[in-house]
Amino acid sequence: MENVWIAFGLTFFAGITTGLGSLFAFFAKRTNYRFLAVATGFSAGVMLFISFVELFPEAGAVLEEVYGETRGQWFNALSFFSGMLFIGLIDLLIPAEGNPHEIHSAAEHAALRTGAPAPEPGSEGSDGHDHQQSPVKLMRLGMFTALAVTIHNFPEGLATFMAALHEPKTGLAIAIAVALHNIPEGISVAVPIYFASGSRRRAIFYSLLSGLAEPLGAAVAYVILLLFLGGQAMPPQVMGVTFSLVAGIMVYVSLDELLPSSHAYGEGHDSILGMVAGMLVMCVSLLLLK
Repeated sequence: MENVWIAFGLTFFAGITTGLGSLFAFFAKRTNYRFLAVATGFSAGVMLFISFVELFPEAGAVLEEVYGETRGQWFNALSFFSGMLFIGLIDLLIPAEGNPHEIHSAAEHAALRTGAPAPEPGSEGSDGHDHQQSPVKLMRLGMFTALAVTIHNFPEGLATFMAALHEPKTGLAIAIAVALHNIPEGISVAVPIYFASGSRRRAIFYSLLSGLAEPLGAAVAYVILLLFLGGQAMPPQVMGVTFSLVAGIMVYVSLDELLPSSHAYGEGHDSILGMVAGMLVMCVSLLLLK
């Protein structure tokens, strides 16, 4: 394992690029809620594209090689929906105050965009739920996204490390692709936290912290290789299941958190334009690296 330091270096580089995305907080006006709508829609597009075009098919191919076509695809589907169930259970454990998953009235959406208090329960324009003000909702969105990105970055770091350990050139290509993915992910973490707190330092801190899950994944892979596998490669079935789980997690976060929030804070087609832009950027980045 003579390439171990190169592998660690590439993984660390890929992880800290989430901080580059968080720098967008420096250029955003806190009252520009249309920027927030486009940014969260952009992040949803990134996560959906990565999940359905890259992670899920790759996991299926790996699991097919191990278990055969039929069983491999069943394991892939089971792992995908298990990822959605996992992040859904985490969502249930988060306090219900300010939960953005419920259906909101038009008056509440207007309050989100203006920063005004939401209608009181039972008042005109209220749907009967007790909702907190938009900063609380935004902070919860940012922290929940940071958790999802952290979970996502851990296996990415593991995969980047393993590839670079085997072949540094391949590891470099994967690290660049992961870095390009991490920049908009840094946006998805930092922008809601900045809009909620007004603190650019806090937004960048949490964005960088989520990115450090990648070198942590590399460290775990290294320990496993040394202690449990005697220096052998990670079992392909473990890698396949991991990628499929991550795909399910990212799809859940995109559909349940990012897109509804983008629609609430935006106007017109801001949400869909941001989502399509995110997909386009990821598609071009992958094509350029082939």
